[in-house]
Amino acid sequence: MSLNLFFTTSVKCSKLITQHYSTSFSLGIKLFNNRLRNPIYAIYGFVRYADEIVDTFHDYDKNELLKRFREDTYRALDDQISLNPILNSFQQVVHQFSIQIDLINAFLDSMAMDLDDIEYSEATYSKYIYGSAEVVGLMCLRVFSEGDDGIYQKLEMPARYLGAAFQKVNFLRDVNSDFNEQGRTYFPNVNVREFTTDHKREIELDIESDFERAKEGIAKLPSGAKLGVYLAYVYYLNLFEKIRRVPATRMLSERIRIPNFKKILLLFRTYLQYRMRII
Repeated sequence: MSLNLFFTTSVKCSKLITQHYSTSFSLGIKLFNNRLRNPIYAIYGFVRYADEIVDTFHDYDKNELLKRFREDTYRALDDQISLNPILNSFQQVVHQFSIQIDLINAFLDSMAMDLDDIEYSEATYSKYIYGSAEVVGLMCLRVFSEGDDGIYQKLEMPARYLGAAFQKVNFLRDVNSDFNEQGRTYFPNVNVREFTTDHKREIELDIESDFERAKEGIAKLPSGAKLGVYLAYVYYLNLFEKIRRVPATRMLSERIRIPNFKKILLLFRTYLQYRMRII
């Protein structure tokens, strides 16, 4: 029996994780060119597993589990195989698309920051955003550019801005659960117990700037990736606009979301815009 079966089933495990954890990203990935889908599933599976360790494994030694996950990641990269199917599919993508080890290190470092009680400064906030979100955008960009360093370098900053926008929207959406359930406050100089309209507006202006800078790069993406990335952009932009309409006091008592039927409508609208070459 060919070893290809093992690698194929490894990718299917990453795909299954993506589909179960994120309907939005799963829909977006389906709009990629077929050759790009499995590599993005592999990246998502890797980052999701690490995120789950720090966010949900409350009855276990998270520090030890994340340490072991990091060690297993490096071992998979060195051996170019792993019995952990998520790490096996991820290491394949890292080698195939020359994803830099610095990006992987930065991501794992940010995950480790979630295990400590940190009062975020501007510097540590920027570091966390870079490692937890911007580098994920850069990993995906390595796949989208398919070995073309010119494309990668041209779109590096827009990819970082898009990742940052997504993460900051997540922080704003989850400000209540992050504080009350996880004991985290990511926004520097913000006392969540006294979360005001001015705090919210300042954060929103920062996110708005990231979205504007990111959009410039989406139009320049290779055709095989453009529609899927634009759909993710539209989803998050609509979530952001919905959050902007919610008073600061309500952010501490509910989680804002886009209902599934609205996601489907956005999917059709985005596809029409793409076919009409509006993007």
